[in-house]
Amino acid sequence: MNRGRFISIEGGEGAGKSTSIAFIQTFLLQQGIELLSTREPGGTEIAEKIRALLLEHHQEKVDPYAELLLMFAARRQHVSQVIEPALAQGKWVLCDRFTDASYAYQGYGRQLPMAFIDELARWVHGDTNPDCTFLLDLDIEVGMGRARQRNALDRIESEQMSFFAAVRQGYLSRAAAEPGRFRVIDASQDIAGVEAQLQGVLEAMI
Repeated sequence: MNRGRFISIEGGEGAGKSTSIAFIQTFLLQQGIELLSTREPGGTEIAEKIRALLLEHHQEKVDPYAELLLMFAARRQHVSQVIEPALAQGKWVLCDRFTDASYAYQGYGRQLPMAFIDELARWVHGDTNPDCTFLLDLDIEVGMGRARQRNALDRIESEQMSFFAAVRQGYLSRAAAEPGRFRVIDASQDIAGVEAQLQGVLEAMI
């Protein structure tokens, strides 16, 4: 059986990932592609519990390294229990965030060493990397405005604007370094414009 394709979708707060994921799901299923949709942190019972721990507010300060290690602990469980088995069965996997988020949020946002994240990625998931990564790029002021209207902000969404500016720069730097994998989507467009960009890439993949 041919190995499945692995697609991740990244972006800052309020970039429209949920809407884009729904469109990608519908489009691929219409093409007869067997698809598994999942998210990070999360995707398994244990990883979802780690997600809740990471996103809820605490009186105790969360150490940046502890945050990063928890992200990768959830990722290891997710990859071994969900992502790798699905790909091996020939399914396509659509994941809401993957390791690029760790580089953007903990590497650029928290200013942790990139070499350390590199090592964690190598040990945790090795060669299991997305074939294609959609980066929904949006001005942080616009994105946070959308996020605030959506619901109460979680622990990470409550960071300063300077943090999100660093995250955005991290994502754009990652995309510039790997143009063969990344597809930068202008998320400032209306829904139809964003979906047209997504569809063009998906059609080329198929």
